Amino acid sequence: MSEDSSKEREVLRIMRKVLAQIIKDTTPASRAMKHPLSDQTIQDIRNCLGLISLRERELADIAGATMERPYFTDDKPAAEVVSINTIGRVKKDEEDA
Repeated sequence: MSEDSSKEREVLRIMRKVLAQIIKDTTPASRAMKHPLSDQTIQDIRNCLGLISLRERELADIAGATMERPYFTDDKPAAEVVSINTIGRVKKDEEDA
């Protein structure tokens, strides 16, 4: 990866974090309260975050990197490990069914 693209990725990452922090800081505690930002500003922030995400994906594709997706530690894994010793054995409960 070139130095220019790594700098661009760093700039995009920082911009995304700053916008997210602005959203956190300005979001009212209750839905009953009016948001201090105008609807147009909120939409513009959404558009900026979308463009940042799109450019990050483009840079990752150019670099040949796969985009990592967030996950929860308690999520069930996509694959389940099965002991080779249990393959081919049928339990008595399964035979009766």
